Amino acid sequence: MVGVGPGDPELITVAAQRAIAAATVVAYPVAALERPGMAAQIAQPWLVPSQRRLPLLFPMVQEAEPRQQAWQQAASAVAAEVAAGEQVVFLCEGDCSLFASSSYLLLALKKEAPELSARVIPGITAASATAAAACWPLALQDEQLQVVPLPDQPDQARQLLITARDQGQPLVLLKVGRRWRWLRPLLDELELLESALYGERVGWPEQLVLPAAAVAAEERPYFSLVLLRPAWPAVLPWA
Repeated sequence: MVGVGPGDPELITVAAQRAIAAATVVAYPVAALERPGMAAQIAQPWLVPSQRRLPLLFPMVQEAEPRQQAWQQAASAVAAEVAAGEQVVFLCEGDCSLFASSSYLLLALKKEAPELSARVIPGITAASATAAAACWPLALQDEQLQVVPLPDQPDQARQLLITARDQGQPLVLLKVGRRWRWLRPLLDELELLESALYGERVGWPEQLVLPAAAVAAEERPYFSLVLLRPAWPAVLPWA
């Protein structure tokens, strides 16, 4: 299991490059079999023609049964390749352990083929890459950083933001997308807009990292996020 980072192939770790180079079969998640996988696109500079590609379907649906079937089928496909003597690497966008498709595959493999050994190589998350692009400290000292997908409902998001504001704790909101239309006004209402950073398609050529106040309240791409820092620690270099 190899985390390939958020988008820039240069952010793939040396360990990940070595694991990819050693593979005879390169597996990766796709939302539909006729579509290219984002993880495979990120890793493309490190792939070679002799490696066989193995796209694995991970449908983006809410229903449990299609997802469970897909995870089990993916595990069966990977286990069959390993049983045939292939060296398989599974590419995962971002990090392998944070809201990652590879986590489901790993759990399914433990049930489907517990005799197989697996290695997980971490990758850079979109939150870390966004913070780095803006020279933005994600967490300092005893702060409790919370990383969560943005709730679908504004009322749930409101409570999350109020808690972060009142406790002065940093917050990362993932998968903002179309909800930016109501999240931006909500941040403004709670006087948090000036304390927020917006990131979109981080690591890709069309990367956008801006103060949240500079981004209009309209539908944005699925791969977007917001970093929030409502307060700073009492002890800082300039204090």
